[in-house]
Amino acid sequence: MEKEENQNSPSSGQNQNKETEKHEDNLAEKNKQETKDEPTEEVKGETKEEIKEPTPEEKIAELEDKVARTFAEMENQRRRFEKEKEDAFEYGGFSFAKEALNLIDNLERSTHVLKSDDKLKETEALKKTLEHLDIIKKDLISIFEKNNIKPIDSINKKLDPNFHQAMMEIEDDTKEPGTIIQEIQKGFTIKDRLLRPSLVGVSKKVTNKEEKTAENRENKENK
Repeated sequence: MEKEENQNSPSSGQNQNKETEKHEDNLAEKNKQETKDEPTEEVKGETKEEIKEPTPEEKIAELEDKVARTFAEMENQRRRFEKEKEDAFEYGGFSFAKEALNLIDNLERSTHVLKSDDKLKETEALKKTLEHLDIIKKDLISIFEKNNIKPIDSINKKLDPNFHQAMMEIEDDTKEPGTIIQEIQKGFTIKDRLLRPSLVGVSKKVTNKEEKTAENRENKENK
């Protein structure tokens, strides 16, 4: 009997220990779950400080503002499209017209070369050639004007940076300073836009020798 009791004693002790450990594990798991489910102070604080839900009136006002902004953007895009379409129709040939001006330039250069040729001066051939070149030039300008491409008036006009580009100054006391007295290259406009500026020479006051000498002396001293 004592032998049997001794053999059963360790087994019962082990079972008791296992039950104790299991009970402790259950308590630890329960405490862990309770700790997890319990809201912390920080979470509670955040809940109290939650942003209030906007009222229906505020939501309607926000939607109305978004709709108004959308319609305004659509209107701006429509206006931009209309402007681009109008510009394309009105100025679609801008580049072509600018290139076509070279024809007039070449006619004027050819006329100048022929007039400067001593062998051709006072000859009937020169007169007829110049007449034909002049007719061609007038026809070209007429075609340009029908398409709203017009030459810029320059001679005896006051220099206007919007239409003229001064290339040189020419001494002339008979004209007010800044008056155009020479046209190097004719300028043109297309409708209300500048196609190319006129290259011109403008007048300036005649400086006498004494003023020139003083000016040269000042320049040397400054150097």
